[in-house]
Amino acid sequence: MILDHITGMFTHPDKEWFRIRSEKRSKLSEFLQHTPFVALIPTVAFYLGVTQTGWKLPGDHEVVRLTVESALPLCVLSYIAALAGVWIFAEFINWMHDTYSEEETDTHHGMALSVYVTTPIFLAGIAGLWPDVWLNGFVMMLAGAYSVYLIYEGLPILMNIPKERAFMYATSVITVALVLLVTMRIGTVIVWVSGFGPQYI
Repeated sequence: MILDHITGMFTHPDKEWFRIRSEKRSKLSEFLQHTPFVALIPTVAFYLGVTQTGWKLPGDHEVVRLTVESALPLCVLSYIAALAGVWIFAEFINWMHDTYSEEETDTHHGMALSVYVTTPIFLAGIAGLWPDVWLNGFVMMLAGAYSVYLIYEGLPILMNIPKERAFMYATSVITVALVLLVTMRIGTVIVWVSGFGPQYI
């Protein structure tokens, strides 16, 4: 079912992780039934925020916006990068599985972890409708903290690993997530200097 488990991730995550583990989905099915939809939230929100709402620079009273022509390709590229990021994150989770578990790797479980721990961050993207640096920074910080909590809670359940061993696994997963985030930021800079930079109104 499309977009299932979202409510459970916020109301009773432990039970929801067990439900996800019991499902017999393929890796691709788990990805396609969820990520393309939730990844649209920050894409659309930031597009509207930077082209319609705008923001004010510190010490300036003038509202700044991006042109539609420059915002659209940037948002589309961000959407593609988000999809790729979730997929690559899942690949790393599955790749590291053999280091921490003797069970055979079920690639669905790694994808499910990647998909659902990134969901709070995608949902927090709704704050992009009002592109204020402090507001968005605060909302993303809360979403990131909850995503870290979901990793530590969900990984031992999904991967069927004792919590003591799962702690190191989860910490490694978080490290990979941070590296991917930095890589995406560097990629953004490269895109900007390659002719896709924003044009301001």
